[in-house]
Amino acid sequence: MNDLERYFTENTGRLLHKWKHYFAIYDRHFSRFRGTDVHVVEIGIDQGGSLQMWKEYFGPKAKIFGVDINPYCKKLEEEGIEIFIGDQEDRTFLKSLTQKIPKIDILIDDGGHSMKQQIATYEELFSHIDENGIYLCEDLHTSYCSGWDGGYRKRGTFVEYSKNFIDAINAWHTKSNRLHVTEFTKSVHSLHYYDSILVIEKKPIEKPFALKTGTSSIPDFQPPKKSFANRLRQEIDRLTRRFT
Repeated sequence: MNDLERYFTENTGRLLHKWKHYFAIYDRHFSRFRGTDVHVVEIGIDQGGSLQMWKEYFGPKAKIFGVDINPYCKKLEEEGIEIFIGDQEDRTFLKSLTQKIPKIDILIDDGGHSMKQQIATYEELFSHIDENGIYLCEDLHTSYCSGWDGGYRKRGTFVEYSKNFIDAINAWHTKSNRLHVTEFTKSVHSLHYYDSILVIEKKPIEKPFALKTGTSSIPDFQPPKKSFANRLRQEIDRLTRRFT
């Protein structure tokens, strides 16, 4: 049990509501920031329990920022925790956060979980995350739930939208005129997909290159290509054996 799960288990303060398997994911990606002057932004405050959990986990140097549409959440402010009230789907509001929050090391999207909210938040705030920071969007299972305008492989869900990130991170290796190296390609170190969570770890990336060391002792071998006639003959033989 890591420190986050222990805090959750022993919590008698503000309400905390998390999927159990999230704690290992959080700790895996966030532990390097503990004890630093990390700036954490969590969208979706609910009862404020997670804000206090982050404050305890990251330590006294951390600055925690909470964002929620519920104006009553403003009263949850305390030393080390600042609250902003606004609509996660409002891009003007999201842009305003980049002026009010000096830097973002960790962005946690635990807001309304709708497709438009998740996409707007990513598009408006991802570039404002520090070059060595982390973006984490949780409860991705809403991409499969009709109540959040989701559905299996439905166009426009955040999961379908995020599949483009896989192409973007590999854009160095294609000559297609439909895929180009972008700022995403040059600033993202890795994508981590889990049950209901996507973590993007940022890090300045240079064009990859391959190296070799050691001495070659085995000659290259290219298997002979089969002619179309041979492949056709083999397929006919296989089908003949199957149906006789």
